[in-house]
Amino acid sequence: MKPLFPTSFLFFLVILIAPCLILSHEPTSTDHLKNYIQLDLPVVVGPESFGFDCHGKGPYIGVSDGRILKWQGAQLGWKEFAITSPKRNRKLCDGSTNPDLEPKCGRPLGLKFNTATCDLYIADAYFGLLMVGSSGGVAKHLATSAQGVPFRFTNALDIDNNTGEVYFTDSSILFQRREWLQVILKGDATGRLMKYNPRTKEVSVLLKGLAFPNGVALSDDNSFLVVAESGNFQILKFWLRGSRSRTTEVFSPLDRSPDNIKKNSKGEFWVALNSGREIQNVGALHETESAIAEGWGTKDIAAAKYDAEGKVIGVLDGKGGNSLDSVSEVEEHNGYLWIGSAVKPYVGVMRV
Repeated sequence: MKPLFPTSFLFFLVILIAPCLILSHEPTSTDHLKNYIQLDLPVVVGPESFGFDCHGKGPYIGVSDGRILKWQGAQLGWKEFAITSPKRNRKLCDGSTNPDLEPKCGRPLGLKFNTATCDLYIADAYFGLLMVGSSGGVAKHLATSAQGVPFRFTNALDIDNNTGEVYFTDSSILFQRREWLQVILKGDATGRLMKYNPRTKEVSVLLKGLAFPNGVALSDDNSFLVVAESGNFQILKFWLRGSRSRTTEVFSPLDRSPDNIKKNSKGEFWVALNSGREIQNVGALHETESAIAEGWGTKDIAAAKYDAEGKVIGVLDGKGGNSLDSVSEVEEHNGYLWIGSAVKPYVGVMRV
């Protein structure tokens, strides 16, 4: 009988819970990381994902109180760009780090600009798939269900800039983001990979029965998607075109939970590995990541970079410190790595 959870489930659970216990701590020393700085957030936490607009400005981030903020540089700092609900109560929500307020305030996770239209598309965990124009403001709701089944945990997205089609994930049809632990404890595999067609306004389901689908990214030629299936500790490849269209294969097995996936300008994929670094540090690496660690001379992999064939061609080394102990996304942009987290009160930045 197949076990309900992967063998390293307990490690996954402990490390997911641990960051929530240190939200009130000050950022730790970053002296162990070269070319690395932290951009503190204004009261809020959780810069889960990044977006850069069609002029290369940003990043834009979604944070814990439901807002989307834009980085304007060291002198001006962060500025509000958009919100994901017209009913959002500023008195209640602004500055909130309380997950129980997320259903009212929103929790934007996946972000991506359509470079052809300059519109920002947003996967909000509670409000579904949204879009806001280049001037910001209140985002427009595009979709909240598929095949009659409401979204419960809209998570990540990517866009085909040629067609405008948006690929995105719903991590569960049963549990909301604030109930993420139940997805793990109950072995929930109701997650879906979907496509939004901006011309017909329709949502189609590409894959269902997924265990906590998370990050998603298109290949450089738009022939396939890579999808992080966090509950099964693997990255899937879903073919969109060619003789293998609509078929799925394993892009890369892992021994830890993958989070967001972002493609760089070379068509390579950065996969955030947001849990289990403590396991690595005590030498309990399994076969897959032992090979990666040995090849790159580190036991502390916070993220891995893959080529289109699923080969690891680079890693983000945490150097044994706490700054990168909860990495949700790595975005490579103009010679820098922008490092996000679902719980930290800062954005990490590192020169490539």
